[in-house]
Amino acid sequence: MADVRIRKLDGLADLEGLLGIQRTVWGHGDLDLTPVHQFRIHSRMGAILLGAFVDDALVGYVYSFPAFHRGRFCQHSHHLAVLPAFQGGGLGKKLKWAQRREALKQGVDLISWTYDPIQARNANLNLHTLGVRSRTCLENFYGFTPTLCLAPGIPTDRLLVEWPIKTGRVRDRLDRKRERNEAGALPKALERAVESGDPFPPPGLPKLRLRDRVLLAEIPGDINALKPRPDLITAWQAALRKVLTSYFKRGWVADDFIFGDRAYYVLRRDRKG
Repeated sequence: MADVRIRKLDGLADLEGLLGIQRTVWGHGDLDLTPVHQFRIHSRMGAILLGAFVDDALVGYVYSFPAFHRGRFCQHSHHLAVLPAFQGGGLGKKLKWAQRREALKQGVDLISWTYDPIQARNANLNLHTLGVRSRTCLENFYGFTPTLCLAPGIPTDRLLVEWPIKTGRVRDRLDRKRERNEAGALPKALERAVESGDPFPPPGLPKLRLRDRVLLAEIPGDINALKPRPDLITAWQAALRKVLTSYFKRGWVADDFIFGDRAYYVLRRDRKG
């Protein structure tokens, strides 16, 4: 990838460029766009709004606004977008680390955001690369907004994640000091059905009464490949929701992700409860 420059966005010309990125990356129509005037006032009043430029062209951005989570002041990150031609080269990760630097300058030590838990690549970026944790599953959080649904009529489930940006855990991720968990013989709270004759295997029956300190929950490595089979997307989404909701209530947190031939959430019993 060509040299990337990341800087704050605040001028109207910069902000107008965000509209085209939203349309291209997410397929947003006018009703779904975050408008220029919202970016304008939020950036004035404490939001973090950073753009990534290649050869003076805006190719991606990250956007968060001041918020409260569990009684703590934080930044809530609402957008991370990179144009398709520049995806896959680590630009999203660079934007998140730049967002962290800006939050630290504000004296903020927590960033939160939501994402679709059935998207394995996003889960790997969030949990394994950046070091977020989650204990909150939000069912159909954004409703049946067409541009946010994986397929028509499929709920917009989200995980609410916490990124405690001053911790040693996150600093280790920044320095690329992170261990890769192996699925091995770890107990599976969710995995694909055994000996399924379907080329896209459905989920097996969730196991909701395991007591091991570390558990795994499998998801498809590429849920977008299942778009011709919305029934399978729905089945995987419902099974994962059941597992995460059950174990979060009982004190586990999602704190890592395994992304290889198969994809698994790593659920770990939270000593803090």
